[in-house]
Amino acid sequence: MSTKRSLRIATDLGELERIQAAVEELEQEAGWTPDFVYQVNLVLEELFVNVINYGHGGDPDHAIEMVFDWDADRLTIEMVDDAPAFNPLEDAPDPDLASELEERHVGGLGVYLVHTLMDDLHYRREGDRNHLTLIKRMKG
Repeated sequence: MSTKRSLRIATDLGELERIQAAVEELEQEAGWTPDFVYQVNLVLEELFVNVINYGHGGDPDHAIEMVFDWDADRLTIEMVDDAPAFNPLEDAPDPDLASELEERHVGGLGVYLVHTLMDDLHYRREGDRNHLTLIKRMKG
């Protein structure tokens, strides 16, 4: 049996604390490991900041919906926002992992990190909303 929780947050960087608090609250209920929680928080922070900075240009008058759905085997998070269409699975630049840090162009590392830490990702555009689904399986 799965359990669901929803969170609606303003596109304001101050809301990052609410996301982290919500994940830590779910940790207590679901029994996730500290490493699992760290990875989920890291991914959500990256995606949240990207939506604010790139999707809305810092405009705090929008909201992001997050739906957390979990069971003993996996956590699924759906993030929904009204930023312009952006499919991070196809539209994000490929990260430069070979050059020296000083020589690298900005962009792509955050989405690369999301790909690395999550087990599965799906994107769709419905109407004027981006829907990004993240799946993280329980290891062990």
